[in-house]
Amino acid sequence: MIRRPVDGIRLATLTAIAGTVFIAAGAFWLSFTSLADLAQRSGLSPEQAWAWPLIVDGIIVVATVAAVVLTGSRGVWYPWVLLFAGASVSVVANAIHAILAADSDVPAALAASVAAVPPLVLLAITHLTSILMRRPGPAIDSSSVDEERSLLTATSARHHDAQILRASGLSNRAISRRLGVHPSTVGRWLRTTGSTPPHALEQGGQSNA
Repeated sequence: MIRRPVDGIRLATLTAIAGTVFIAAGAFWLSFTSLADLAQRSGLSPEQAWAWPLIVDGIIVVATVAAVVLTGSRGVWYPWVLLFAGASVSVVANAIHAILAADSDVPAALAASVAAVPPLVLLAITHLTSILMRRPGPAIDSSSVDEERSLLTATSARHHDAQILRASGLSNRAISRRLGVHPSTVGRWLRTTGSTPPHALEQGGQSNA
């Protein structure tokens, strides 16, 4: 018999997807607030500043998903270009904001490194989530398939033997003794194949079918 997907594997996959979505949301929020503040510092009004991080980090999410979906196609280079450009802008912008907003006693390199983590995590976790969503189903055990095919072939051969024995004039009961099965099984086989002649009755005028 073909093995069914294990429920534990499905549960683990759903848990991993939920975890990646949660982490991606956190990384997006951290990057969003930093980029929105940087946009305001650069002269955009508060009503406009929120759109800038959506554009920068949004292209990371969209391009990552597109790159996974288009894997193997000729046009996959384009989402990768967008992904690289969006990630570069987000990392640099987060680093600049961290340097501007950090306390004077915090080294600039440290502030920039900490600020670069959210956009990089957003990039990695979005890619991981896309891969998990496209995870193929469990592979079918080839040995189980071969075993089932063998059983079906053997059963078909016995059906054929039952037809030949019926054609030779044997009753269902006699056929069942020859094949080592119950008479009702023989009758079911012959009904399935449509090979039971209407006049084929058991002794005593009753059919064993």
